[in-house]
Amino acid sequence: MNTLGKSAHVDTFTRDNLPPVDQWPEFLLDGFDYPNQLNAGYELCDAMVERGLGDHTALIGNGRRRTYKELVDWTNRLAHALVDDLGVKPGNRVLIRSANNPAMVACWLAATKAGAVVVNTMPMLRAAELTKIVDKAEITHALCDTRLMDEMEACTKDSTFLKVVTGFDGTSNHDAELDRLALEKPVQFTPCPTSRDDVALLGFTSGTTGDPKATMHFHRDLLIIADGYAKEVLGVTPEDVFIGSPPLAFTFGLGGLAIFPLRFGAAATLLENASPPNMIEIIEKYKATVCFTAPTAYRAMLAAMAEGADLSSLRAAVSAGETLPKPVYDDWMRKTGKPMLDGIGATEMLHIFISNRFDDHRPACTGKPVTGYEVKVIDDTGQELPAGEVGRLAVRGPTGCRYMADDRQAGYVLDGWNVTGDSFMKDQDGYLHFAARNDDMIISSGYNIAGPEVEAALLSHPDIAECAVIGAPDDARGSIVQAHVVLNAGAVPGDPLIKALQDHVKATIAPFKYPRSVVFTKALPKTETGKIQRFRLKESG
Repeated sequence: MNTLGKSAHVDTFTRDNLPPVDQWPEFLLDGFDYPNQLNAGYELCDAMVERGLGDHTALIGNGRRRTYKELVDWTNRLAHALVDDLGVKPGNRVLIRSANNPAMVACWLAATKAGAVVVNTMPMLRAAELTKIVDKAEITHALCDTRLMDEMEACTKDSTFLKVVTGFDGTSNHDAELDRLALEKPVQFTPCPTSRDDVALLGFTSGTTGDPKATMHFHRDLLIIADGYAKEVLGVTPEDVFIGSPPLAFTFGLGGLAIFPLRFGAAATLLENASPPNMIEIIEKYKATVCFTAPTAYRAMLAAMAEGADLSSLRAAVSAGETLPKPVYDDWMRKTGKPMLDGIGATEMLHIFISNRFDDHRPACTGKPVTGYEVKVIDDTGQELPAGEVGRLAVRGPTGCRYMADDRQAGYVLDGWNVTGDSFMKDQDGYLHFAARNDDMIISSGYNIAGPEVEAALLSHPDIAECAVIGAPDDARGSIVQAHVVLNAGAVPGDPLIKALQDHVKATIAPFKYPRSVVFTKALPKTETGKIQRFRLKESG
């Protein structure tokens, strides 16, 4: 089942560092049949021109549109520069450092066509963090937006592995070293004849502390998430225009803002600063139809609608990366009349594997498995729990966890199932309901309390703009529920409001779940994808 085809990689590092086959999850590949020779860079670019979509807009960003034909020419020139001038060999790891812009997508496609294994990274990373990634993946080449070169060069100074750092222009000027190298190259390039199970992408997990975890994804995996989730759930067509906030450095962003639109000849709008006001402006300007962002951003966008913003072009509002509170879902439905599709994915799984559907969606529910995936809820011994009980989420399907050279592989995969670290409940009808991250369950006086449920209750109070709930140590109860809240304008912090919030929660959900501690704050700590960093709240407490 897990036998590998002949690799086209000259540099065999990634295949050599796959986990032992007996530690792999079981892969369910029925319905996802690809030829042995497969290059995802070609399939997401040149193949669209072959389908007659060369004049369709592929990328929108930095004030201009680029067609698929222009994208093919651009990426083929870049691929020539990588191979001919920079010495990139199939299997070499190539790090890309950039904000979300068309040039980053072009570099990723070019490196993939050349047979490299790409490591996309966020602009906010500093030299010390980049060094950990470079050393873990033994990265030889880096492509960096010239505006972000300082930290990249600092990382290079003492690196054993990274010897070639080349700048590209992330704006529309194309006036950097890589751009100049590519300028005179031919627009024809023969893609590396990679195997469908050659590694194409290393995704480093967000929020990793200590030794970073690198998830390994094959060329086939990049297409599976499009041919599964994007096709079945989103029904993507060439007329769609995608927009969103997650960084391309995260697999949520790479799928939603590059792989999904490019697989189906649609357009991707790329924003270096994807704040809610910027996204609203682009949605209105380009009539975007599919949006990927986190619930906190949707809440801000809804507030803007009261001031006359027009989001009517959106047909799909995808929410992931953080549980979707019922008040946000209800508010979105009330103001737009269109469903918000909550889903859950994982870097290890590459993208979303449980989701609501356009014709089957409900609040406080993550939906059902995407076609090709199976899920179950298990206890600590791996036994499946009956409907209605909260336990650990286990999933298997056409994608799955392969950590690179990492003992933690054995902890993530149990008897062929990926155990994601999330607590879920499956109801009698087979719908999945998120409870909390396993490490975010609060045990207070023997009760298991899911923080997101308390957050949803608080968010339904008119004075609350945002909130995050954690467990705070308590001598008498072990832990108590502590709510960190951001107030709406005009709300007055103080004991009267604390009591009002506590009474509101008691009236909304089981009274024992109410926050015994309420902390008022100006802002909540978040990742670039909009996830609330609850661990920082715990550290500050």
